[in-house]
Amino acid sequence: MKSDAISYPPRGLSREEAARYIGVGSTLVDEMVADGRMPKPKRINSRAVWDRVALDIAFTSLPDKDSGLQELLDEANRA
Repeated sequence: MKSDAISYPPRGLSREEAARYIGVGSTLVDEMVADGRMPKPKRINSRAVWDRVALDIAFTSLPDKDSGLQELLDEANRA
């Protein structure tokens, strides 16, 4: 493969790379794909390849750490 003078991140990621990219393990990526929190991979011949941009969008849509707790506190204060 010819070397490129421009450095850029790959668009397609393997399962392990996708997991590292979003900061979790491969098994959790599988769970998140199954429950819809992360996108399914694309198929390139027999390979499963995750789109880095789709991972970014899905990751941005994940709830923040404190959002669930704040909702519970709000409900408790209304009662």
